[in-house]
Amino acid sequence: MINSTLCYIETADSYLMLHRVKKENDMNKDKWIGIGGKFEDRESPEDCLLREAKEETGLTLTEFRYRGIVTFDNDLYETEFMHLFTCTGWEGEIGECNEGELVWIKKTDIDALNLWEGDRIFFRLLAEDTGFFSLKLTYHGDELQSYETRVY
Repeated sequence: MINSTLCYIETADSYLMLHRVKKENDMNKDKWIGIGGKFEDRESPEDCLLREAKEETGLTLTEFRYRGIVTFDNDLYETEFMHLFTCTGWEGEIGECNEGELVWIKKTDIDALNLWEGDRIFFRLLAEDTGFFSLKLTYHGDELQSYETRVY
């Protein structure tokens, strides 16, 4: 079982997206995702978020919100619990990312990107500002088979 974070740094009309094009053997190859990564020993979700944001963008996050937990159930990969955040405040300048290209994407253009199908579901939940949610995504390979959502 894997614990990870994912964060979408946002302005009023855009998200900072990571186009995963640099890593070999990447399950996210050519996909557009947020920033984040796997927990290290003794890290909380917030610890992991702050470390990964600094490593991948060079930014220090100052205002962020814990939005939900996304469970990825996939027959090809280990089960993953992804702790989802959004961020509206940061310090510093965006640097180079060794995992892909960082690009500001208008929120209205997100749906046209090469995303995991389940990401479209949590983008909808983020846009609706539903409150804290739990989303279970069940995949067969790259194909989304089903999902379950609970809002708290």
